[in-house]
Amino acid sequence: MKKRWVQAVQGNPETTDLLAQKLNIDKSLAQILVQRGISSFDDAREYFRPELAKLHDPFLMKDMDKAIERIDTALNKDEKILIYGDYDVDGTTSVALAFSFFNQFTDRIAYYIPDRHKEGYGISTTGIDYAKTEGFSLIIALDCGIKSTDKIAYANTLGIDFIICDHHLPGDELPEAIAILDPKRKDCPYPFKELAGCGIGFKLAQAYCITHQLPATQYERYIDLVMVSIAADIVPVEDENRILAYHGLIKLNTAPCMGLKALMDISGKNKDYTLTDVVFTLAPRINAAGRMDHANQAVKMLLCTEDNLALEQSLLINLQNTDRKTSDQSITAEALALIGECEILVGKKTTVVYHESWNKGVIGIVASRLTETYYRPTVVLTKSNGLLTGSARSVAGFDLYEALLGCVDLLVQFGGHKFAAGLTMKPEHIETFADRFEEIVKATITDDLLCPEIKIDNEIRLSQIDGKFQRIIAQMAPFGPHNPAPIFVTNDVTFVGRPFVVGTKHLKLTIKQQNSPIFECIGFGMAEEFEPLLQPNQPFSVCYTIEENVWKDQKRLQLNIKGIKINN
Repeated sequence: MKKRWVQAVQGNPETTDLLAQKLNIDKSLAQILVQRGISSFDDAREYFRPELAKLHDPFLMKDMDKAIERIDTALNKDEKILIYGDYDVDGTTSVALAFSFFNQFTDRIAYYIPDRHKEGYGISTTGIDYAKTEGFSLIIALDCGIKSTDKIAYANTLGIDFIICDHHLPGDELPEAIAILDPKRKDCPYPFKELAGCGIGFKLAQAYCITHQLPATQYERYIDLVMVSIAADIVPVEDENRILAYHGLIKLNTAPCMGLKALMDISGKNKDYTLTDVVFTLAPRINAAGRMDHANQAVKMLLCTEDNLALEQSLLINLQNTDRKTSDQSITAEALALIGECEILVGKKTTVVYHESWNKGVIGIVASRLTETYYRPTVVLTKSNGLLTGSARSVAGFDLYEALLGCVDLLVQFGGHKFAAGLTMKPEHIETFADRFEEIVKATITDDLLCPEIKIDNEIRLSQIDGKFQRIIAQMAPFGPHNPAPIFVTNDVTFVGRPFVVGTKHLKLTIKQQNSPIFECIGFGMAEEFEPLLQPNQPFSVCYTIEENVWKDQKRLQLNIKGIKINN
């Protein structure tokens, strides 16, 4: 699939020159910092050395005082508290954090995660009935609840109070809970709006410790869980999320909780984790529990305090992840075949596919794979409990949530954000929904957004790349949304030797530029570029990230190719 190369707008050259001089770094790197809003030495120090002391006051969050007061009442009166969460990575890490933290102060506490297949997303009537039967009078809901107005009203009739800790967009009406902690509330003055659900739970624990003059270590010990949620939920890696991710990675790589350590060991990678490693190694395994069986298995693993139990749980989850991979590959193949047979993409800007037998637990992954293949807003649906339930995925720059709002009268429920959402509808509405969704997207999306882009930070020469250059880039991590790894472009390069394909998908080549060192390159999934590159002595342009490749304990710089253009 062809991609657009988009060069970043260059910042003020005087600011760039001054910053490069003060930091003693290459001007190309200073330019990238300026493009990312870093224009002074103090800005750079805060960026390169994130400090936990810079976390915002949790009491700036609307209703935080009410939440702490209600929790104190519950603890003082020896009430039973139920920690309730979603079944994905953000939900399970949130539950593990909140349960572990408050379990220090009471043993009258338990956790509950709904069954994805039987109860669906969010607060369920079944969960509330369970709380009533077991005598719980306070439910702390994490990573869900902001749209559960009817369910919270039902709980109120049973004498059960709710504290909601969510990070999703609220609807027009807020639930009648004791406290609603959600920075995306219109009336919430909290300065950072993009915390993950586990981050809201972290702020609740922070507020409790401040109130009771407990040491910061009481809540900071869970920072590796918060980091995993930040990585898995693809939230912006800036402001508080950057601080939490930075220190969470340090903890993961030095002293992770037993559950994460066992999962790292079983995955085959147990050191030097980055956020990307978490996304592709740990997050899918944690998610697999809720996709293939029950997310309680993931929480059990994250709560383990004995090595042998942690190993046992991680082995179980690893097996579930193997099953998940088999299932999603099979369903993806079926979905691609269905699209081909029906020719449903002809002239359309969206993809909506449905099959009643698809596994509800993996359709979100399938939606992501179809979006990668066809690059357009995608909805994948299956049948569950008499309704059609599905996952939606967007393309960069298009607000999927707003598009689904235009279909709200056809949906039983939906929730999510700009790039991903879950939805439920009655079977008789699927054709009307598909047509309406297509109309809304067609009227609001631009052709540019239907072509993936490579955002290039700066043009450099290969001779600028050395050990110091790479060390500065490494200090810009952790990388993620709003703080991606810098992508450079270099023009007029040529081969050293010949390119070749590794396996069936990946391209390996070695390049040079006039008067520059040679650099080995890897282009993942770029085997289709092999044939055009066979012309001898043909100059071309490459865009790439710079990384350190370690092979047999030997380290060397390597270019990770993102795009190639043959010069005309």
